Amino acid sequence: MEILWHNKDRLDINGGFVVRFLVLIIVLIILGFLLEKIISKLLGVENKKISETSGKKVHRWGRGIILVIFLCTLPFVITKDTNVMKWYWILHLILLLGFQSILEWKYLKNSKQYVTTLIFLMLSVVIIKHFLQLLGWSS
Repeated sequence: MEILWHNKDRLDINGGFVVRFLVLIIVLIILGFLLEKIISKLLGVENKKISETSGKKVHRWGRGIILVIFLCTLPFVITKDTNVMKWYWILHLILLLGFQSILEWKYLKNSKQYVTTLIFLMLSVVIIKHFLQLLGWSS
C-alpha cells in the first residue's frame, strides 16, 4: 500500500515525513533534558517532585485530562497542514508545562522551580518553531 500526497502542506509518507518527525522528537527530548538541567543549575533550583506533596492527585488527574484531550483531538489535526500541527504541538506543550508550573508554584512553596519550568516553556516553544522551520515544515 503506497500513500503519496503531492501537496506539501499534507503528510508525505514517502517523502521522509516519518523519519524527520522521529528525528525531531529525539533531538527535542535530548535538548529538552539538557536545557532543563542547565536552567536549574543556573538558577540554583533543586528539583523536587509534586508527587511528594499533597498535590499528587491534582497533578496526576490534570496531566491525565490534558493527555486524553490531546489524544482525542489528534486524529482531527493529523491530516491538516503542517502549520496547524505545529500550533497543536505548541499548544499542548504550553498547556502541559503551564499546568506543571502552576502546581509547582502552589505545592512547592519554598522553591522557585516554577520559574525554571516557565523559562523552559518559553525556550521550548522558540526551539520547536525554529526546528520546524529548519525542517521545512513551517512558513
